[in-house]
Amino acid sequence: MLASDAAFRYDFAMIAAPQWFTWALLSAVFAALTAIFAKIGLAGVDSDLATLVRTGVILVVLAGFVAATGKWANPLALSGKTWLFLVLSALATGASWVCYFRALKVGEASKVAPVDKLSLLLVAVFAFVFLKERPSGREWLGILMVGGGVLVLAIKR
Repeated sequence: MLASDAAFRYDFAMIAAPQWFTWALLSAVFAALTAIFAKIGLAGVDSDLATLVRTGVILVVLAGFVAATGKWANPLALSGKTWLFLVLSALATGASWVCYFRALKVGEASKVAPVDKLSLLLVAVFAFVFLKERPSGREWLGILMVGGGVLVLAIKR
């Protein structure tokens, strides 16, 4: 192995993203595609019906994924607390999707999606209050910059 090969491997290891970041980045890519595909698919369709169709597709795909990867477990074996918070999460997701699809139906995807990402600021605040998470000053600055970007989009000229 050449010295330059070792240097390249070392440098690459230094920039390799943590696993959570890779998944989060993929989530962002798919969320962006969601906005574009949904905006096109909403033409001539009620946004609530479109949300239902989307949810049905997600249910089928996830059921197949869980079965194919051997991750199926008896959901009745989950604790009451787990059920409570998964149901609350599902209700919040459903409400978010209904609102998001209605916004996409009447607004531009390039404006709706960034405003939807105000959730980043809200997650940070909620995590601070309820989960006792403590983002660093640098992280708060980035979070506030996203919030500022949403305000720039929302302010009319």
